[in-house]
Amino acid sequence: MSRVVFDIETVGFPWDEFDEKQQEYLTKFAKSEEEVMAIKEKLGLHPLTGKVVTIAMYNPDTKKGMVYFDSGNDTKYDHIENNITFKSGDEKYILESFWQDINKFDDFITFNGSRFDCPFMIMRSTILGIKCTRDLMPPRFEKKPHIDLAKVLNFFGELEKSFNLDFYCRVFGVKSPKEGEINGHEVPKYYDMGKGLEIAEYCVGDVIATAELLKRIEDCAPPPFIKKWN
Repeated sequence: MSRVVFDIETVGFPWDEFDEKQQEYLTKFAKSEEEVMAIKEKLGLHPLTGKVVTIAMYNPDTKKGMVYFDSGNDTKYDHIENNITFKSGDEKYILESFWQDINKFDDFITFNGSRFDCPFMIMRSTILGIKCTRDLMPPRFEKKPHIDLAKVLNFFGELEKSFNLDFYCRVFGVKSPKEGEINGHEVPKYYDMGKGLEIAEYCVGDVIATAELLKRIEDCAPPPFIKKWN
């Protein structure tokens, strides 16, 4: 059995790339400039208004990984650092590389991937005419081949409240990727500054943290909790 953890980072398209009708549609319920600004800041949360700028993939068993990313500038990257291969390109290259690589693995692990990463990548790939090579959205309560830790740790909605990756990491004693200079909310700012490499490094931190969280669960949780993972 081979498995991989993956995570994505996204940014919204520039506002002036939307035509008048699109801008009107996006802001039709906004009642103030503040609400319009809030809408613009969230464009990266939907595949019709944003794009993928980073996909990190990490094998929790070999401790090796890949990260494909848009550098945000003219610099091209193709290097290995701490067993992680960094390669830069545009969104089409990033997605095509992901769909090629994901076929090498039996199972894949995400944190909240079924609600965000997977549908986002499927939709962006479809828009760009890229063939999706795997079904990333299996039935809701299945734990294989997609292990979404956000769902598993919430017992598929049985617990009243869900928490983010940072909170789980702090509780379980796993180093949180959110402890560095950058967090998810700052990705668009870093991208606009041409700091795609920093975003890629941050995304790698997410997949490594997710892998460590997975290990903690596998080591300690009772068999019914993880029986379908093995």
